[in-house]
Amino acid sequence: MPDNPNSDFSDRLRRLIETVDVANMLTSPIIDSIRNLLETSATVIGSGEASVLVRDGTEGDLKFLTAIGEVADQLLEMKIPAGKGIAGFVLSSGQPMAVADAVGETTFYAEVDKRTGYSTQTILATPLRYDGDVIGVLEYVNRRGEPPFEAFTPDEMDKAAVYADAIASLINAYNAAKLFRDFSDKVITSDREPMMAEIREWLSGIRESGDHHKRMELAVMLREIAQRGEAERQLCRELLDAILRFSNSRNESSYLSF
Repeated sequence: MPDNPNSDFSDRLRRLIETVDVANMLTSPIIDSIRNLLETSATVIGSGEASVLVRDGTEGDLKFLTAIGEVADQLLEMKIPAGKGIAGFVLSSGQPMAVADAVGETTFYAEVDKRTGYSTQTILATPLRYDGDVIGVLEYVNRRGEPPFEAFTPDEMDKAAVYADAIASLINAYNAAKLFRDFSDKVITSDREPMMAEIREWLSGIRESGDHHKRMELAVMLREIAQRGEAERQLCRELLDAILRFSNSRNESSYLSF
């Protein structure tokens, strides 16, 4: 008996939906992890305000992915134009930067302070680099307490670089999940047939990712286990929970051991 093409299509569609749902489930926890690392690093460095900025589009603009501090909610609604500010310089140059007098710095982008009412005095900014590319900027502003604020030190810049490596890895994972989610939403909501050239270009970008195959191997293994029954799924959950607890405890002890 020939294979049923409708059944094959349904199976592929089901697998696609499962993958889309996984991508949706991944983005929020990743953002939470980035924010947790940001809070931990700000405590170690002694900063009152901190943020993670990432590329927005292809022109070099930056947007705030997450932030902590008294104006954090306002920052999340703002963008930094390409080449503007300390963050823009760090993104384009790939070099960290510590500023003792922000207002007197020619590259300082004062528009953020004007819109938030905050007074930036000292800044420590370091690039977020993944696989050789600068994908964003980790930035700390002012110290806790009352002004005048002491400048950030070279030792604190070194500590920030360690956190930057960990945050950059999380951002890469977030971007991969978000890319798939956004593309899937575009295909599902489109009122026209998806263009194969667009799909092939998107798939090529995904498959060129350095750790794509490793993630896929893990995903296949998890799916195979999940399909074998409820007992296997429960065991898989317990093992993954144990691994996550171990990883979280190790990361916390590592980052707090400066």
